[in-house]
Amino acid sequence: MSTDSPRPRASGPAATGDSTRPTWLWGPHSGLGLAVLALTAGLDQAHKWYMLELVGIESKGRYAAFPFLDIRFTRNTGVSFSMLDSASFNWQLGLAAFAVLASLAMWIWLARGPSNRLMATSLGLIIGGALANAVDRALFGGVTDYFLPHAFGLDWPSVFNIADVAIVAGVAGLLYESFVTSRKDAANSS
Repeated sequence: MSTDSPRPRASGPAATGDSTRPTWLWGPHSGLGLAVLALTAGLDQAHKWYMLELVGIESKGRYAAFPFLDIRFTRNTGVSFSMLDSASFNWQLGLAAFAVLASLAMWIWLARGPSNRLMATSLGLIIGGALANAVDRALFGGVTDYFLPHAFGLDWPSVFNIADVAIVAGVAGLLYESFVTSRKDAANSS
């Protein structure tokens, strides 16, 4: 039995052969961003488990790991440098929800925006770090921090963890990428 109406044509990247065109949630560098995100969050959570369960940092107090780095357990119930501090579990869930929403916005930026490998890696570091800290907030009522650098008798102003390092590295990568791109654009416009 045949019909006279034409078959509907497929649309989208697969139909046109354009597999590099980003969709709403997946772009050309999303795989790299996802791999970095998963590695960052997994490494942070595994290290926190190791420090809490095997090393037992909660009961050890402050101790030297290296001449320039001490380990000191802290449960950060605020945001950066413990600003907006509140031990309320609802506050912690709110901060975790905010981290998830900000991570989703950055993921959409990665999928839809102009991106390259550095941007994908940087956003993966930021999202992975933010989500790892959000997990802490939801499970423990605050972020588990324990690294405390020091030099010449002065402590770093805040205790931090691997997720925090990843977030800072990701921001540094985005800043570097934006300056390099803007300099290239300026050089090409003249």
